[in-house]
Amino acid sequence: MVLNIGREELRAKMDRGDSFILLEVLAPQYYRHSHLPAALNLPPGEVAEMAPALLPDKNAEVVLYCWDAA
Repeated sequence: MVLNIGREELRAKMDRGDSFILLEVLAPQYYRHSHLPAALNLPPGEVAEMAPALLPDKNAEVVLYCWDAA
């Protein structure tokens, strides 16, 4: 199931300590400069290569956070 959530809902999940994997879809230079606490980096264009290692638990809730650095 895929759902869209807003910033407020993501912040609430983080504040409650909900269990989920947070992946930030950012180029490495933007991730190094600024990323959300506990977020893992999943660079655009490297999803197929990196996702299996970042997502070993196939039943885990995953939140993808994307933003336009331009």
